[in-house]
Amino acid sequence: MEHSNSKTAKMKALYFDKKLELRKDYPIPVPAENEALIKVTFAGICNTDNEIMNGYVPFIGVLGHEFVGIVTECSQLEFIGKRVVGEINIGCGVCSLCKSGLQNHCPRRKALGIRGKDGVFSEYVTLPIENLLIVPDEISDEDAVFAEPLAAAFNILQNVEISKQDKVVIIGDGKLGQLIARAVSTTSCNLTMIGKHESKLELAQDFCRTMILNESVDLDNSFDIVIECTGYESALHYASLLVCAKGTIVLKSTYAGDIKINPSLWVRKEIRMIGSRCGPFAPALKFMQKNKLDLTKLIDKTFFIEDWKNAFKTAFSKGTLKVLLKLTK
Repeated sequence: MEHSNSKTAKMKALYFDKKLELRKDYPIPVPAENEALIKVTFAGICNTDNEIMNGYVPFIGVLGHEFVGIVTECSQLEFIGKRVVGEINIGCGVCSLCKSGLQNHCPRRKALGIRGKDGVFSEYVTLPIENLLIVPDEISDEDAVFAEPLAAAFNILQNVEISKQDKVVIIGDGKLGQLIARAVSTTSCNLTMIGKHESKLELAQDFCRTMILNESVDLDNSFDIVIECTGYESALHYASLLVCAKGTIVLKSTYAGDIKINPSLWVRKEIRMIGSRCGPFAPALKFMQKNKLDLTKLIDKTFFIEDWKNAFKTAFSKGTLKVLLKLTK
C-alpha cells in the first residue's frame, strides 16, 4: 500500500472551479467498499475537457477521464498491482436504464471528471470495481490511454449498421477522427477521411482514402453515412451537404454553446441524425491487442502534471493531436 488512508494523505491534482489550477495538497480519495484506488500513470487531455472549461456542462472538481493506472487498493485482490483503464460512467444501479444495461444514460449517473466525480488529472483516483478493465500485456501504457476515445469510436458501430457497400466519410483528421478511421475500417466499407492537414491525413492512409478539404471539389450527396467529429458548426452544415438522400449523419462533436443551423436540408433529404458518445471499453482493448496498433504516433507531447499550463496550451493549439499528462516520475 503506497499511502495512508488518513485524512492527512495528500496528492497533486488539477482542480477546476471556473478556472483550472494545480493543487498540491488535494486529499487522496478513500475508496468505498465497491471501489478501487488507482495510481494514475498517464492521462490524456481531451477536447471535452476544453469544452467543460468553456461551459459545456457545469462541473467543479478534478478534470480528466482518459487514463491508465495501477490498482493500489481493492477488495478484490486479483486487481491489486494490475494496470487498468476504466469506464467513465457510473450509474445509480437501480433505475430502469441501469437495469437494462444503459448506465451511460442513467439520469443520476456520475461521469469521471465530467459530472459529479473527480477525474484523473491527479495522482490517484477511485472508480467502481465493475468499471475497471485490466490492460493486456501487449498494450503499452501510452496506447492504453486511448481506450476511452477508441471505445467512443467503436460506439458508432453499435449505433449504425455499416456494410461493405456503404460509402462513409469522416469529417475531421484530428485525434478522434483518427481513431474513428481505425474502428470503422473494420467494416471494410468504402471509407474516406476529409481534413485540412496533410501530415494528419497521412496517419490515416492505412485505414481509408484521404482527401484535403477543397471547396472546389463537388462531393454533395456523395455519401451514405457522414461522421462529423470536428466540433465546428460549419462542419455540421458540410455534413448535411455531403450526405445523400435518406442517408445518415453521425454526430460525435460536443459544443460548449448553442449552434445556429437551418435544418431544412435534413427534412428535404430525409436525413437521419444520430448522436454517438461513450462506448464499451472491451472491444477497444481487444482491437488494440489483436492489431498491435501503435497509437503513440498520435501523441504529440507528454508533460508532467507540474507543467500543466504548457500541456493545455499545446493540447488546444491548432494542428495538435494528442497530449498526455504523466502523473508519476
